[in-house]
Amino acid sequence: MDLIEIYNLLSNFYGRQNWWPVVQENGDCIYKEEYLYRERTSEEIFEIIAGAILTQNTNWNNVVKAIFNLKQANVLSVKKILNMDLEELANLIKPSGFYSQKAKKLKVVAKFIESAGGIDSLRNFPLKELREKLLSLWGIGYETADSILLYGFNHPVFVVDAYTKRIFFRLGFLERKSSYEDVRIFFEKNLPEDVIIYKEFHALIVEFGKNLCKKIPLCRNCFLSDRCKNFAQ
Repeated sequence: MDLIEIYNLLSNFYGRQNWWPVVQENGDCIYKEEYLYRERTSEEIFEIIAGAILTQNTNWNNVVKAIFNLKQANVLSVKKILNMDLEELANLIKPSGFYSQKAKKLKVVAKFIESAGGIDSLRNFPLKELREKLLSLWGIGYETADSILLYGFNHPVFVVDAYTKRIFFRLGFLERKSSYEDVRIFFEKNLPEDVIIYKEFHALIVEFGKNLCKKIPLCRNCFLSDRCKNFAQ
């Protein structure tokens, strides 16, 4: 069994995920298949950047509430985030948790974007250089940076999260203590360099990890149990 086989099994079971979604004026999230293929607008990219920060240590529903608040206040832009009062910003993103820290992180990344010449200028950065610059910012770790690169800028970098490590350790692909970079490189070496596959596979892993391969796994309900090293033991 290889990674593409698992990808196909997950895709057949869950269907298209169409990440990264956009929060609408009514507070709903919209997932469009075109998001897999087309270049995202500058406004969408900044929303993805904000969402990648806000989703740290919380669930997506809380992120949607925070982004909805920012949109209702008409402040979801680089310039407005930079110019607004820190406490006011923190209050708007309160649903996402750790809001004081996340407000500072949003200002840090907004300052970086402005100093780089804006979102459109960042599109011209090579992957390696943009990744290094994002990782140099306070509050931006590997998962956040790679989410921005993959979903915002369509760079071929695989996003790793806790679900990825848990699931693929149980399936027998990874060591328990594999580092983020070890896992990312493993996936990139063993998958086609395809942005659509990277986007969909990451989203499918999240879906599978939330619903079946939980901390306490629902192995007897799982369509991968006959291929799972953890279940076999």
